Amino acid sequence: MDPNERIVSVWPLAGFEKTLHYRLPQSMADSVWPGSLVRIPIGRRFAQGVVFELDSQSDLPLNRLKLVSHVVYPFPLLTGDLLRLADWLRCYYGASTESVLETMIPSVARQGKSSKKEKYAKVAKQLDGDELAKLESRAPKQHALYQFIAQQFLPQKKATLLSRIGATSSAYKALLTKGFIEEESRISKRVAYADELAEAEFVEEKRIVLNEEQRQAVESISNSMSKQAFAAHLVQGVTGSGKTEVYLAAMEKALKEGRSVLFLVPEVALTPQTVGRIRSRLSQYKDVSTVVVHSGLSEGERLDAWISLAKGEAQVVVGARSAVFAPARSLGLIIVDEEHEPAYKQDETPRYHGRDVAIYRAFLEGVVCVLGSATPSIESYRNVTRGKYIQNLLTKRVDDRALPVFHIVDMRAEVMRTRKPVQLSAPLVEKLQDRFDAGEQSILFINRRGYSSSMLCQECGHVEECNHCSVPMTYHRSDETLKCHLCGHEVAAPLRCPECQSPKIRWKGMGTQRIEDAVKRVLPRARIQRIDSDTMSRKHLFREILGDFRLGKIDVLVGTQMIAKGLDFPNVTLVGMVDADLSLHIADFRANERTFQLLVQVSGRAGRGDLAGEVIVQTFTPHADPIQFARKEDVGHFLEVELESRKTRNYPPFRHLIRQIFRGPNEDKVSFFAEQFAKRASSALGETVELRGPAPCAIEKMKDHYRFQIWYFSGMVSQTVAMLKKIESEIGWPKDVIQVLDVDPMTLS
Repeated sequence: MDPNERIVSVWPLAGFEKTLHYRLPQSMADSVWPGSLVRIPIGRRFAQGVVFELDSQSDLPLNRLKLVSHVVYPFPLLTGDLLRLADWLRCYYGASTESVLETMIPSVARQGKSSKKEKYAKVAKQLDGDELAKLESRAPKQHALYQFIAQQFLPQKKATLLSRIGATSSAYKALLTKGFIEEESRISKRVAYADELAEAEFVEEKRIVLNEEQRQAVESISNSMSKQAFAAHLVQGVTGSGKTEVYLAAMEKALKEGRSVLFLVPEVALTPQTVGRIRSRLSQYKDVSTVVVHSGLSEGERLDAWISLAKGEAQVVVGARSAVFAPARSLGLIIVDEEHEPAYKQDETPRYHGRDVAIYRAFLEGVVCVLGSATPSIESYRNVTRGKYIQNLLTKRVDDRALPVFHIVDMRAEVMRTRKPVQLSAPLVEKLQDRFDAGEQSILFINRRGYSSSMLCQECGHVEECNHCSVPMTYHRSDETLKCHLCGHEVAAPLRCPECQSPKIRWKGMGTQRIEDAVKRVLPRARIQRIDSDTMSRKHLFREILGDFRLGKIDVLVGTQMIAKGLDFPNVTLVGMVDADLSLHIADFRANERTFQLLVQVSGRAGRGDLAGEVIVQTFTPHADPIQFARKEDVGHFLEVELESRKTRNYPPFRHLIRQIFRGPNEDKVSFFAEQFAKRASSALGETVELRGPAPCAIEKMKDHYRFQIWYFSGMVSQTVAMLKKIESEIGWPKDVIQVLDVDPMTLS
């Protein structure tokens, strides 16, 4: 045993929560760092583990420690700062270290898989005329292949060589054996579909002259970057104000200084558009490589992106929520676009918020984090008022384009006028017809998919509910089915009420299918396309439809939140919000904020080109604050009013909310254990934390599990979470009762 061997602490990815110590062989000393993935013996088996510390101290003598088996990659998969970030995630979100590491490192990398390699061939021996003639007479296929390879200026892929002239693998192998050709292996990076789409959207951008507000924002961010210390900026700009230009200018500064950039977007669907624009702007930097990281990539594509970042070969990473953990080297800037979006919140353990993790990562690495939005979250605005974030305002659209004209339609008057339920109001129908006649495009938005929300019996009031979840099933007219959008359960739509056998069972409410049908009736010649998660069954169909819409092949686009944000179509001059009340009247203290954000973001899709835009909002509550503030696009006053309302009720962001959910198949058992836990927690936490519950969740039953919840309002998240985890470890916990902690939840259903 070598006395110079180092001791390393390793966190095994093997199902238990502790570090283990191992001896590191001298032969591996130069290839292991904190964050390296190694293979280690545990009992009689082997497992992967992440090195947390070199030269660690162990209670066991050196000769009692086992050896690290081997290093999976000759470079660390996580940086030291990412390891510190992992520890914060564990403490703040109450997750196990293993679950955090498995979230941070893609599974394909944890499995130790390598990048794809391809064979390249070139001539190894120049044959003279006699040798060539002999080869041609004895082996004409080998001769043809040799001649073709000899004509190539550079080494060519083996697969390409064989396919181009129809040669066989045996002919290729024979040339290798004779030493006439030689081959080399090269890593072949898989081209992600998002990359292909980005290339399709790549256009040589003319460098835009920034307006005064943009210039001031760039200067403010640049000043913070020059200090080489943590700072957080909130770029708050009206829709179409050129926030992306500000981002790009800040990115260029970071890249010129030899630093890397992390750019987060809320939706995978928006990634190609963003990548295309970034690559267009950064094409002048020949040594800059941009990679895409999101859940839509194949395992191989994700591995290639991750390895290129870990090795320092890529300088810009663009992606959705999980890209916040990308191992970018020499990080200089983090950008979080549309920072208010709930999509940044993970709904599985660890239930992290991508925006908040980005801020904390920037803090750990001492870099600038830029948050951007037309409608900032209340949390970010609160940090501006406290002086924690620097606010950069963009109050005008680029080229002084006018904001869209905002019309509110009182649907109460429409119903009184028609004496029946109305999907499309008269003003909206008139505007749709005008736009179609003028050759312009329209978008209709509804925050619900399907044909209608539910089926209701007009005789007895029976509503068809899912047998596995306590929610009404959604009626889909295209295949005459009822579907549960929580668990996926599907049944044929009944022709008669199951309770009273009345044939008067009808749909209630509206969905995208129903709106699509209504548009077809008023615009029979128009090309109409619906976008929602039901129609997106084929991979990449979403991008194809948007491409057709951009090319003018579609006149009216009907969709859900998938089309509400981030998309830029210059010929769209009308946006209709079919039912603005859906998100307003839900049992959630964020209902006003969500409604306002949605209205402003949706309206921002209109009038982004040279043509003026209009917005029609249909609502039964036209005087509600979110609708009136959205009509004026008065973000500042809305934020002030909403912040004051939260302060009065002492809701977030003035305190943190921690939601604990208990679920299981036995309702009485789940309720009992929630009660027992609440008693223990109330006693342990005392008056420092306000506890509410337990009570049934808004959706009491989901996927055959009954659900109860406890709310904790706390000013000290990590301490509260630590106490709750302690109680969890002490209480006798049945296997069929599952509990989940959700810190800073974004939904309360």
